[in-house]
This record gives sequence, C-alpha cells and structure tokens, in this order.
Amino acid sequence: MKSIVVVDKNWGIGKRGGLLFRLKKDMEFFRRTTLGKTVVMGANTYASFPHGALPNRTNIVLDDSGRQYPDAESVTSVEELKKLLSRYDGDDVFVIGGASVYALLLDCCDEAFVTKVDADGEAELFFPDLDGKEDWQLVEQSDPVDDNGYEIRFCRYARV
Repeated sequence: MKSIVVVDKNWGIGKRGGLLFRLKKDMEFFRRTTLGKTVVMGANTYASFPHGALPNRTNIVLDDSGRQYPDAESVTSVEELKKLLSRYDGDDVFVIGGASVYALLLDCCDEAFVTKVDADGEAELFFPDLDGKEDWQLVEQSDPVDDNGYEIRFCRYARV
C-alpha cells in the first residue's frame, strides 16, 4: 500500500475541512498516479469530493460509524479494510486522506508520494513528518516546479 499527499513546509495538509492549496500540476499527478487504482479514504475526505466517489478508481471509505457511500465500498475497521484489500494488488492501493486515516495506515504503507509545497499553509491537520522518521527515506525528488504561484517538488519516500 502507498500514501499520496500534498504537504506544506510544516507537513500540514488541511484546514477548515479543505486543502491548503489549489495546485493544477499536483492534481494532474494525483489523477495520473491513482487512475485505475484503489483509493482508501476517511469519511471527511469522501465528503470533500464535489461529485462523490472518484471516477475510474475503486473507492474504499474507512468509517467506523458504518455509513454507506454511493459508488464506494465501506469498512468500519482497519482489520476489515485489510481483509477487503487482500483482494487487490497492494501496489495499486493508495491512501488519500484525511489526517486520521494517514496516521492510522502509514505503518501499512511501504511507499509515499509526497508533493512538498514551499509555503506555510497555516494548517490545522498534519501528515507525519517522514524526514524525521528513521524507517522512511527520501529516494526521489523532482526539480522545483511552479504550480499556481507556489514552488512544489514531487517526492517519493520508501520504508527502509
């Protein structure tokens, strides 16, 4: 399983129920990377999509309340999620948020695609700082790219 996320320079990912930045190039990267794959998210992330489930992907919502979601499978626990994911190729499964789901599932991931934005988004929610974790290593980083007035880098981390 993999994670895919956009972080600010403090590893912030969100505030007031939304993203910190609107980044066209990052959205294109997200779309290209997850298209045809399985995406795992929490209820708030699912609710943030204007048209519901992401098209052309298998959507799985981790929601301990047991709610059902249109065009998505729903699980109530990590154990139930792992059982469901055993039907899928782990290299094709991406955790896409939010903060609590990232924190809960990071130990199940062996790779993380992190778009780093060189700005402070004044976040309220954060992704674990992979640079500070001994069991994660930055293995690939793009040159800086301008995206909607922000300098971003596409980074890939691997569990060591």
